[in-house]
Order: sequence, then C-alpha cells, then structure tokens
Amino acid sequence: MTIPLLVLIESVQDYLPEIEARGFRAIFAPTADSRAQAIRDHGPEIRIVLTRGATGLHAQEMAAMPKLEIACSLGVGYENIDLAAAAERGIVVTHGPGANAVSVADHAMALLLGAARRLPQADASVRQGNWSGFMGPQVTGKRLGILGLGTIGLEIARRGANGFGMSVGYYSRSVRPESGYAYFDSPRALAAASDFLVVATPGGTDTRHLVDAQVLEALGPEGYLVNIARGSVVDTQALIAALAERRIAGAGLDVVDGEPDVPKALIELDNVVLTPHSAGRSPEAVHATVALFLDNATAHFGGRPVLTPVRRG
Repeated sequence: MTIPLLVLIESVQDYLPEIEARGFRAIFAPTADSRAQAIRDHGPEIRIVLTRGATGLHAQEMAAMPKLEIACSLGVGYENIDLAAAAERGIVVTHGPGANAVSVADHAMALLLGAARRLPQADASVRQGNWSGFMGPQVTGKRLGILGLGTIGLEIARRGANGFGMSVGYYSRSVRPESGYAYFDSPRALAAASDFLVVATPGGTDTRHLVDAQVLEALGPEGYLVNIARGSVVDTQALIAALAERRIAGAGLDVVDGEPDVPKALIELDNVVLTPHSAGRSPEAVHATVALFLDNATAHFGGRPVLTPVRRG
C-alpha cells in the first residue's frame, strides 16, 4: 500500500517517479488553486506533505489533513510552516540544511559579479547592436560582509576569501570564532565595513527587515547588496529608494518580499540584477534535497528517527 503524499513545490516534478518508487503516491499540487483542490479532495487520506520554507504549510491545512504525520521542507528554510500547529497535532517537521548550500553559494557569487560588473546590462546592450564598454568595480581584494554565517554563509565566505582574496566579516546570531572571519555586533556595523553585503540568514519574524534604511545607508554609495536568503529580511521600499537615489551602487536579488509579485519600481531600476528564487535549483542541489527528503520520509514511516528534524524553540 502506497503512502499518500501531497507535493506543493514545482521543482521536484521530474523526481515524482523516483519518489513513487519509494512507496509514496504523489498528489502534485504546486499552485494555489491545485493545492486547495488537493486538500479538499484528498485531505482525509494525506499522511505526508512536501513543501518548502516560502511555500509553507498552514494550521488550517493541517486541520484538514487529520492523518498527517510528517511535513518536510525541501530546503533549509521552514519559516512559513506553522510549527506550533504541527507540535499540537504531533506532526514531525523536517528540513534540508546543507543540501543545496553549494548551489546557493555559487548563485550568490554570480549575482555579486553580475551586479558589480553590470553583466545583464552589457549583454542586453550587445544584443541591441551596441559595442560600448560598461564600467564596474573589480571584486578581488574587496570587503565581503555576510549576514548569517550558517552552512550557506560559510560556503559564500570560502568563495570570497579563497577565490577572490576578499576580507570576510559577518554578523550572526552566534559568534563563530573557529571560522577565522571577523565578527561584527550588528548588521549596520557589518555593512559599514563591507563593499559587498550578502544576506544569507533565515527568514521569519526574527529577521524581518534586518536590512533596513540605516543598514543600506551604512553600506554606502559604492556598496552592493546581494540577497539569496528571504525577501522579508530586506526592507524592499528602503532598498528601492537607496538604489534609485544611488545611495548604494547596486543589488543582486534572488528573492523579493511578496514574490512572485515584484514591485514595478524595482524592475525598472538599471542597477539591480533579478533572478526568480532559483539559487538552489541546480540539478545537483535538487537531487540532493530530494534524496534527503526521501531519507527522512522513509525513516519516519520505517519507525526510525528522522535525520534532520526542525528543532523547535
């Protein structure tokens, strides 16, 4: 007998045969309408949900799935999964720390380079028949600030330090002296000491607008912001104003608060590079995250502890 699994994320579609081969019957519902319909039609039988931090899983949805035993977030984030409701119902929650860290760190550096060297603008200009040069600062030897020195933050730091000879500083909930990087006691202090500020901290209420107008002011007119974490960490309106008024030099954003709806004022700016929350979507990363999900799911239904539970509190 196969186990009914509700899949809420589009990126794993190619892996559905592999998932079903492991004993699950996938109910694929990656859009808001299909999600609501799937819960209405199959809620009483669903025992496991595959989601991600931004997509989440809400208390009322859990209530509509009385047999739900486990909710798995494909990536490291779980900010929109109602942990209190899950705990009340005895639902196990897992996530995927580290599984896509390499891919996200690669993408962060791509955004950093693309924003600094104005690569999208140069590409568009050439395609329009122009051959005029674009000026942008070099990255090598500059100061790299990382907001959140977890697994992804450490991967970014290594790329900056080892690949580009950058000096690395960080702000994080915990001081990590073993990293060898310079710790700053606030995001504003870190920004003031950075040429490139990369956001790699978890989302959620604790980090909402951690990068605000004051942090952007401290980053300054020659500074660049890169966000591969969650859009909610950055005050979008403050960022738009700072970019439009050239109070910072530029930005590279893989995430935007309220995505997939991107503010028109942000799209119209010529000093920002935008990608559609795709930092962790390399084939290698998706394979690794799906493999970890399957290991967690099969452990749970085999009566064993899950590998990467979300630690509450």
